[in-house]
Order: sequence, then C-alpha cells, then structure tokens
Amino acid sequence: MDQTTGMTEAEREARARIARHLQDLHRLHLVLAEESRALKAFTTEGQARAEIDLAAEMLEGYLGASAAFLENMRGRFEARLALLRRGEPAFGVRPERAPEHGAFWLSFSRLCAVLRRAAKGAEA
Repeated sequence: MDQTTGMTEAEREARARIARHLQDLHRLHLVLAEESRALKAFTTEGQARAEIDLAAEMLEGYLGASAAFLENMRGRFEARLALLRRGEPAFGVRPERAPEHGAFWLSFSRLCAVLRRAAKGAEA
C-alpha cells in the first residue's frame, strides 16, 4: 500500500483501466457528435426526413444502450450492497483501522447515491 495515497497497486491499476475505458467512451461521444453534425447535409440537400430518422435512430440506440448498461451495473452493485456493507472495518478485530469507519461509510453512501441516480436515469 502506498503511504501517500493509501491505495494498493491493484487499486491503482483498476482505476487506471477504468480511466482508459472512460477516455475511450469520451472519444466515442466525440465521434457520435461529429456524425450528428454531418447529418445536416441531408437537410441541406432537401432530405430533412433522412436527418430526422437517422438522428432519432442514433439517439434511441444510444439511450437504449446507455440505459441497459446502467441497469446492468445498478443491478450488479445493488445485489452486492449487503456484502459490501459487511465489509465495514471490524474495529474489535483490528482497532488500528477504526479511523477508516467514517471514510468507509462516506464511500458506501456515495455508492448508494450513485445507484439511486442510475435508477432514476434508467426510468427516464
């Protein structure tokens, strides 16, 4: 464990992998935004319906894929909440870890809040 950050090597590697995937997702968003701008050509060529249909298909596809991903992740982590909750630092067993109590519950509350936001996003 790194004394300056408090993270293990495995945690740093997992964070780095997730950051790379989120960068890839951002690049995909930029590509889709560019594709959406290119759709204007259909309207300027007198084919507004083609732009409308393609835009609707793109947005529906994106929303469907995003909602499915959020629902999958939400379900996965909600199913693990009880197990994660039991992961609270055991003060009786290792009292030197007692200061982690507040940080643990702050992290757990953050995950619960994100899961509630994901559930609302899936409902929309």
